[in-house]
Amino acid sequence: MEIIAEKKELIRLDNDLQQSSDPEMTCLITGEPCHPVELTAATMIPDSKSNAKIVSFQTSQGYDSYGKSKCYNAPISPEAEFKFSTALLHLLRPDSKNKFSISNRTFLFWSSCTSAETQDVLEQGLLSLFGSRDVSPDYGIEKIRRLFNSIYSGQLNISDNDRFYILGLSANAARIAVSYWDEMPLKDFAKNILQHFEDMEIVDTRLDKKPYSGLYSIVVSCISEEKVSDCKSKMPELITKSIFSGTPYPTNMFLGCINRLRASKPLTITRAAILKAYLNRRKDNQQKITTMLNPENTNPGYLSGRLFAVIDKAQRQANGIQSIRERYLNSASAKPAAIFPTILKLSHHHRDKLSKGSAIYYDKLIQEIMDQMGDSMPSMLSLEDQGRFFLGYYHQMQDFYKSNKSDDLEFTENK
Repeated sequence: MEIIAEKKELIRLDNDLQQSSDPEMTCLITGEPCHPVELTAATMIPDSKSNAKIVSFQTSQGYDSYGKSKCYNAPISPEAEFKFSTALLHLLRPDSKNKFSISNRTFLFWSSCTSAETQDVLEQGLLSLFGSRDVSPDYGIEKIRRLFNSIYSGQLNISDNDRFYILGLSANAARIAVSYWDEMPLKDFAKNILQHFEDMEIVDTRLDKKPYSGLYSIVVSCISEEKVSDCKSKMPELITKSIFSGTPYPTNMFLGCINRLRASKPLTITRAAILKAYLNRRKDNQQKITTMLNPENTNPGYLSGRLFAVIDKAQRQANGIQSIRERYLNSASAKPAAIFPTILKLSHHHRDKLSKGSAIYYDKLIQEIMDQMGDSMPSMLSLEDQGRFFLGYYHQMQDFYKSNKSDDLEFTENK
């Protein structure tokens, strides 16, 4: 029996191709017979070499594929090569509105929609949502939400056949690697963006209502580096994929946020929104976290966070300081049973200094929360419940201060 690879006809055909200086092959893009190009055009992206190409092969390294060099490893017709390289160069031009960069990744996006108005809305919204904080500083989240809602609701001129495309590129030595690719109906993409806004939505008592759902704000709230461009992990890329595809947010986003809080960074609205969005998208999340305080949420982590907020607020009102928060917040978020007996005893002395009405108010609220916790306080909180602890704390504090003036607000957007 003769195996196919030993057939003389195939061996002869291979020899003929090797001997031909311009062999006819099948284009991998069009599927049509062609005389392929030897080299593709350079398509440089940030951090790549000037001659970097999206299709490139090493030669004379001892492992050339079947003895084929240059682009004969991946045959592409001159017509197809001209089209994709010209499109890439157009999308990568300096004044392009169809690209954004985050960390060491460059993303290109476009749609098949022919409506100039829709294209303009898409470009403005994505550049504001995924661009750096220097892009359109006055372009608020609500405006971006309205833009994508106009696409999803059909207010703009689009059809069911219009599609959205996104390409992620990264520099890799002399080559350009495709790190991400996705395509979907344009309406589905708008729906995923709107879902991101809904997941990130959380009570906001600030008067200026600064955007907090943009990619830059999210990433900078989860990393120890001063600049997003210094981030070496894949977190920015993974967050981008989650937003585009509507899938659960990456675990390293949640862990990074928790670690920042562990490092005594402030519980900003962005970090609170990140915790809420991550937990609500988890498939095993049993109780959805609401936008504002939920008195019906009986999760032990959430209740522990609320209880800590009451103790913290009572101390501040009594003494004008927050030493309990500074000393015990991190440890209480992990091991409530070991910490709360101490701070509850301290809080009793603080409440003695308050007016009778305020003391009764705090006593009653503490008792209500402890009644919901049951007979015993949790000795250890899981990582997810630690996130719920910080959310319970944030929600309760925002509920305290929601009617106060901006000078009295507990949370600012300091990183």
